[in-house]
Amino acid sequence: MRSMRSRTTGLNGVSIPPSVGWVSTYPPTTCGLATYTASLLGALERQRSVAARSTVVSLVDEPSASTAAGVEVHEHLRGDAAALARTVAVLDQHDVVSMQHEFGIYAGDDGAEATDLIDAVAAPTLVTYHTVLREPSARQRRIVTHLASRSARSIVMSVAAAQRLVTHYGVRDDQIEVLPHGFDPRLSPPPEGVRPPDPSTRKLALTWGLIGPGKGLEVAIEAFAALTDLDPLPRYRITGATHPGVVAHSGESYRQELIERVRELGLQDVVEFDNRYLDAPSLHAQIRSADLIVLPYLSTEQVTSGVLTEAIGAGKPVVATRFPHAVEVLRSGAGIAVQQGDPTEMSAAIRTVLTEPGRAGQMAWAARRVARDWTWPVVAARFDQIAATVASESSVRVDIAGLDQMAATVASGGSSRLDVARVADPRQLHG
Repeated sequence: MRSMRSRTTGLNGVSIPPSVGWVSTYPPTTCGLATYTASLLGALERQRSVAARSTVVSLVDEPSASTAAGVEVHEHLRGDAAALARTVAVLDQHDVVSMQHEFGIYAGDDGAEATDLIDAVAAPTLVTYHTVLREPSARQRRIVTHLASRSARSIVMSVAAAQRLVTHYGVRDDQIEVLPHGFDPRLSPPPEGVRPPDPSTRKLALTWGLIGPGKGLEVAIEAFAALTDLDPLPRYRITGATHPGVVAHSGESYRQELIERVRELGLQDVVEFDNRYLDAPSLHAQIRSADLIVLPYLSTEQVTSGVLTEAIGAGKPVVATRFPHAVEVLRSGAGIAVQQGDPTEMSAAIRTVLTEPGRAGQMAWAARRVARDWTWPVVAARFDQIAATVASESSVRVDIAGLDQMAATVASGGSSRLDVARVADPRQLHG
């Protein structure tokens, strides 16, 4: 029987939260999963009244000397069998493992290393799916169904993702938890709302995040080419560094293509680029200054978007393509969803938000309403509840299994601590 500490109460009857081992990319890696994990873990640690150990297993291709303040980080070299054994030993020191999943962050074809890891870990595991494909390959489907069968819960960030797990992967709906992507509460607009913009001021549309093909930025640029009749001219800012994976493969060619297209369309006074990967305060300042957020993504598979969550959390109107998370969120009235790759439809939607009286304000109000439970502290509290429930369930299962094993030993005439406790005369134990 695996030894497990009590998770109910500690000294003075104070509730003890479960310790969590995290598996993910992690800062200084620059990607959405790393930011997500750091944000959720940070919120969890800040709100817990009693400290519980947390360790991050950071998925890396080569070791580094990087550390994170206040967080124990163990680097896992992808594809290294010896590293896998060390990682399992680290994770099994915790009550619960929280495993982030994208096909590209684990070693092997479609990240098959993830199945090796979950098979080796004894601690109950929560798997958070950042991608749930509607039409996966046979291998991708096998990986996801295997992870789901081995995990205590499957966590997703949208109803669309949950529906896909049930429909396309056969996951039981009672094993799925929908836990929204969080946002920093400092992004929330003031209770009284934001003052109406000055009509004489150029309105600012913003897209941010790591840049690369698939973001659809060329479509958004084309859409703004049809808005040059507006007076004053709108501004469109594209903020973010090029994704490291894109830089490694093709350098800055995609960004240069975008800059050249801006020149060809004569939009130098409309479109601007901020090539930095911004820290949170700088990014928040840009989001607050924007009148509209544009998400021109080409994918029809995206079931979660941290950028969309932050935009809605900031109370900003959104024009986005019809990726699943956007369709789900924007039906609240917080924005307009348009067809992927269609600059004409996107341009019309942007024009509506920027020029139709009262429309942007209605969208902002809807955004504030839908995002009220999406702040990181609220999301972290819900995660803590899920982790505590799973840890408690696992403890009960382990205890029952241990009792059954000892009872069977007694029934077969063997010896165990159980038969001593039940049949020995206490006086005989002392002489």
